[in-house]
Amino acid sequence: MPVSPDYRPDPKFMQLGPEFSDPVTAADFPQTILRHRNQRAAETVGLGALTDAEWIGHFGRFAPLPDNQPGPLAMRYHGHQFRNYNPDLGDGRGFLFAQLREAGGDRLLDLATKGSGQTPWSRRGDGRLTLKGGMREILAATLLEALGVPTSRCFSLIETGEPLERNDEPSPTRSAVMVRLSHSHMRFGTFQRQAFFQRADNVGLLVDHCIDAYFPELTDASDRPVALLEAIVARTARLASRWMSAGFVHGVLNTDNMVVTGESFDYGPWRFLPHNDPNFTAAYFDETGLYSFGRQPEAAFWNLQQLAGCLSLVAESDALIAALNGFGTAYRDELRAAMLARLGLKGQGGEADIDLVNAAFRALAEGGEALRWEPFFFDWFCGVEGRAMASARAGLYDGEAFTAFRALLAGFEADRPERLAHPFFAAAEPEELLVDEVEALWAAIAERDDWAPLTDKLERIEAARVGWGLGG
Repeated sequence: MPVSPDYRPDPKFMQLGPEFSDPVTAADFPQTILRHRNQRAAETVGLGALTDAEWIGHFGRFAPLPDNQPGPLAMRYHGHQFRNYNPDLGDGRGFLFAQLREAGGDRLLDLATKGSGQTPWSRRGDGRLTLKGGMREILAATLLEALGVPTSRCFSLIETGEPLERNDEPSPTRSAVMVRLSHSHMRFGTFQRQAFFQRADNVGLLVDHCIDAYFPELTDASDRPVALLEAIVARTARLASRWMSAGFVHGVLNTDNMVVTGESFDYGPWRFLPHNDPNFTAAYFDETGLYSFGRQPEAAFWNLQQLAGCLSLVAESDALIAALNGFGTAYRDELRAAMLARLGLKGQGGEADIDLVNAAFRALAEGGEALRWEPFFFDWFCGVEGRAMASARAGLYDGEAFTAFRALLAGFEADRPERLAHPFFAAAEPEELLVDEVEALWAAIAERDDWAPLTDKLERIEAARVGWGLGG
């Protein structure tokens, strides 16, 4: 394969040894039809020059990348699933394929799979991924990135030619193997497994590994486990705040779906809010609303508490509790910053910012079903310099429910108002991903093998990413 100077392999995880993963072999698929290639992501890790045939060889047949892991590793972990502890988890239909450094920086990134075949942790599952599931993950990750949410990216999706039986969608359905590019797959559940077996030595190894790989600024910390928890608390608070500002409901916030670097990943029954509703759930099986939109910060904090329990094998509990207690303040600060970023405003600091954010949430609530989540931010982007009073919702915004919000908004300065000149803001409506549109995109593929609507949608989301300029 063509090796770019930007390709810098660094397979660190395998150095942890056999207590943390199992060597596995990818499934031998009857077909490998390339359906999605994330060229922008590929350029960031020096793999942009691969031909499509080479791409399929590495990400459909899983030939090792040069000087990287010699073979796939199914990662071992436990986890709380809907707060019930499950010691029978692990990579059941995926594996860590490679690790490399990001171009233009030094972040360690993972290439890991979903739907790549059975492993020792498959638990009677077939180890496969539906093509629809892969398509949905592409959409979720792409829009979240555009909205400034720390997220994994769908790197590759290859259709594999196997008819799959599923209980929750029409079957047989088409199959695929996906590769995601993520900062880390080091789950809270990775620590939980070692704590379950009372392996304080391995918990200590994980602390040192995470600091070396992901938090090198903590190398000289006097209390490394506590310093690591403080950093993870901060990253998790940022992630939760970005979900809330994006109106995103992950759906399955189990401890095996939370990683130490504070990235959102593994998108199953996700939804974006149609309108403000704290009780909105994404998963049909979330019967109690445990992971509803409004309870996501609580879920994130509960998961952090489980991680702290694991670290108590190697650190003082009082210090860990103090680290956990920083979540509330960190989350409030991050939510304020996230909402100001979504509104395209410069913060004033202190109570003025908090008042505006609270007024925005009240306005969204009072707008009810007549006000969709994403158009609110689209209309009011850059505040009074934006397009709200010329939009289709101007009549709603002129009403009493928005009086306080508009009055507070007038005191804020737009941040980079030149962004409003981007063609994205000339459209009548923003890019959304409500469930009906997702189903329509899938119907075009399922019924006619027509990928053009999905391609067009991804191009529009990319324009939104550039237009918003939120750093995703």
